[in-house]
Amino acid sequence: MLIRRPSDIPSSEITPHDVYLRRRDFMTGAIALGAATMLPAGASAGPLQFVKSPLSTTDEPLTSLKDITTYNNFYEFGTDKDDPAQNARTLKTTPWTVKVDGLVGKPADYDLDDLIKSIPLEERIYRMRCVEGWSMVIPWIGVPLSAVLARIEPQSGAKFVSFETLVRPAEMPGQRGLFQPLPWPYVEGLRLDEAMHPLTILAVGLYGEPLPNQNGAPIRLVVPWKYGFKSIKSISRINLTDTQPVPSWQRANHQEYGFYSNVNPQVDHPRWSQATERRIGEGSGLFTKRRPTLMFNGYGEQVASLYSGLDLKANY
Repeated sequence: MLIRRPSDIPSSEITPHDVYLRRRDFMTGAIALGAATMLPAGASAGPLQFVKSPLSTTDEPLTSLKDITTYNNFYEFGTDKDDPAQNARTLKTTPWTVKVDGLVGKPADYDLDDLIKSIPLEERIYRMRCVEGWSMVIPWIGVPLSAVLARIEPQSGAKFVSFETLVRPAEMPGQRGLFQPLPWPYVEGLRLDEAMHPLTILAVGLYGEPLPNQNGAPIRLVVPWKYGFKSIKSISRINLTDTQPVPSWQRANHQEYGFYSNVNPQVDHPRWSQATERRIGEGSGLFTKRRPTLMFNGYGEQVASLYSGLDLKANY
């Protein structure tokens, strides 16, 4: 996949790649993973050009590239945390087409470059929290979902955005076999106002490089105030609808996984508490550090108004 690099970004606003790497000082532990594991098949190995977003989290150390790319949930490549890094290199990410349909003015099968063409890439450093109680701080590179939606022109009746992940069993070993952990394709959804919120992005890279396959190459959703499974990976379809979608985890077990999936320390998962979390890279075993879970994952000031009057315990 070729990510187009906007020509209208002032060079003074673009972080030089060598400076970026020195500043983060993260590559020592990551180089051993090898370029084949780090980058999507067929992706450009060069750094992405981007501007820094003022919406970024700035008060926490970043999770290392090694941890971000070797500790993943991506069931299409296996259910263990290290399965995606081992198995996702078979995924072919170029060419990549995203089907856009439903209540939009410009439905089409878009080449990925055409879908995000001329939208400047931004670095968004976000906390991401998984429902199992672990979290990371990741420097995503992406575009506002709102800019993409504006391009495809939502119709007046559109109330929700549904997303689907690629189905390609020949390249996704987790989609093969008689017993599947989830129905395919993987489906997720947002209310239209959630999708249009400035914090919501479509990510195409992290740590200044194109997305690794195991992290959702070549394009994934990032919704930082929700649990990680809402941020669907390897998106192949965007559908606007007037009906609330039924996400894959909600379909599989609606008693444990609701549509909203907002990070809420007051609502426990039926099998464990959500009141605290562990940050990946901050110890293990008896020495694992835990920290209080923040409402809306710490983004309450920006997003709480979206849910005014909504019972967040009933609408989990």
